[in-house]
Amino acid sequence: MPRPSTPDLRLPGGWYTTEELAALLRVDPSTLRRWRTARPPQGPPYVPLTGRVTLYSAADVELWLCERRIAPREGA
Repeated sequence: MPRPSTPDLRLPGGWYTTEELAALLRVDPSTLRRWRTARPPQGPPYVPLTGRVTLYSAADVELWLCERRIAPREGA
């Protein structure tokens, strides 16, 4: 049986702030902040620009989402 195609998870744009990414992922910005301060860090890779500004690459977030994708098997 042919394998179903992977859904298109491409995010528009190149870089997102914490607030922008939180809105796209439908989580509170505090969730992303908590993931960053966890030891070891959790969540998608990020770039801390200043103490108050953190950016996330759309490509990194896409890869992070794909790595966590769970596809239940048919008939399992």
